[in-house]
Amino acid sequence: MNFDFFKDLKDDYLQNDQGKGIFLAGVVLGFIAKGQAGSEREIKNAPLFKQIQFGRMDIKNLKKQLARVPQLLAAYDSIVAPHLVSVLSAEAGKMILSGSVSELGTEGNFAFTVGFVNANEYFWKIFRKEKEDE
Repeated sequence: MNFDFFKDLKDDYLQNDQGKGIFLAGVVLGFIAKGQAGSEREIKNAPLFKQIQFGRMDIKNLKKQLARVPQLLAAYDSIVAPHLVSVLSAEAGKMILSGSVSELGTEGNFAFTVGFVNANEYFWKIFRKEKEDE
């Protein structure tokens, strides 16, 4: 996994592991929602999209949504690269657990939402090939 793009992001919230984990959780859940909907244009119709309280997400709700990832991956054949989604979900969970913040607040909700709406772009940045032979 390649997380070099975090170096280019100047937001202080994304410079600690918990902030990165919350951002990556947004990427994971956004990628799954895109898979449920079939396209980014129809994402508003995805069941997962309808269950997320954007702007009012708390850490408990975020953990609840991440805990559902294995079930969601099993239920939807339309999700591309489910094994990579699972790996990224596990990494996001570890990063979230490394912190001590119990509320997301404005900063966390913003980081989550940015990850969610840019899920496809960041997902493939994270799993891009380093060399031609990979």
